[in-house]
Amino acid sequence: MVPAGQARLFSAVLLPDEVVASLQSELDRHPRGAGARRLRWIEAAQWHVTLGFYGLDDPQSRAGWLEQRVTGLPAPTLTLAGGGTFPGVLWTGVLGSGLTELAGAVWPEQDDREFQGHVTLARGDRPQALAAWARLLAEYRSPEWLAADAVLMRSDPKPTGPVYTTVERFRLG
Repeated sequence: MVPAGQARLFSAVLLPDEVVASLQSELDRHPRGAGARRLRWIEAAQWHVTLGFYGLDDPQSRAGWLEQRVTGLPAPTLTLAGGGTFPGVLWTGVLGSGLTELAGAVWPEQDDREFQGHVTLARGDRPQALAAWARLLAEYRSPEWLAADAVLMRSDPKPTGPVYTTVERFRLG
């Protein structure tokens, strides 16, 4: 149960419609065999590039904290590229100038993991299926885009998977 006034929060860059359409088209080009059907595919409307996780926090306080850190930062130019896996996760990578700096500005101090820009596409306990899809995505490149905003998002758990909602938008550049 989430305490009153708190929400599960993270910061992100959202994908523009033309990039979502490009990635969806790439995924649709490949047959969905038995392994793919056992993966839990993330809906395109939920795709994003996570910048930092904050856990349970007060949305208003975190928005103020985030605004101080992103004000004046340049908008990164990004491209989705290739595919890869983490344990239980299929993703496409994110390349571009300025993304690591943006993530560094909003990454929680207590988190010592190295930032790796990516968009989660599917989850599942089928390593072979995840690896096969990563290989299928190896040559994929999306159109380039300017990420003009960073957003504070809330994550609400649902039986079908989390639902993400924009809390506040912060203009970059």
